[in-house]
Amino acid sequence: MQTKKVWLLLIMILAVNVVSAQSDTDLEAVKRACMNYLEGFYEGDTVKVKAALTPELYKIGYWKSRGEDKHKFSNQMTYQAAIDYALDVKAKKQFAPDNAPKEVKIFEVSEHIASAKVTAWWGIDYLLLSKEHGKWMIEEVIWEGPPKKD
Repeated sequence: MQTKKVWLLLIMILAVNVVSAQSDTDLEAVKRACMNYLEGFYEGDTVKVKAALTPELYKIGYWKSRGEDKHKFSNQMTYQAAIDYALDVKAKKQFAPDNAPKEVKIFEVSEHIASAKVTAWWGIDYLLLSKEHGKWMIEEVIWEGPPKKD
């Protein structure tokens, strides 16, 4: 139930669609955390994944399989599962192509919390970040696979 309240807060923040940064340094640090997240999965780089995610990561998503019209709940990805995913990308050399989307849109940066959206080859992710001990880290992620192609 607590997570639903957090996501409701995120939706309210997104509706405002305003970036108000504490400082340019914080804005850049939030962007770097988001890029580490994308690049970590794209490159199979566990150093970047660990730099982006808190060990308490809560990540859920919705995926649409081939031949299906609607997205369905996929799973919850833990911190360890994220690291394992990156390791698998590297081991199988299944890196994202150079032209894969790698977009970051930051919605808001406050003193201790931030929200952002990333667009990747797998779809879109909405991220909630927190700043602890001077470092911005991703706490929660909700994602959805790519939209239906017309």
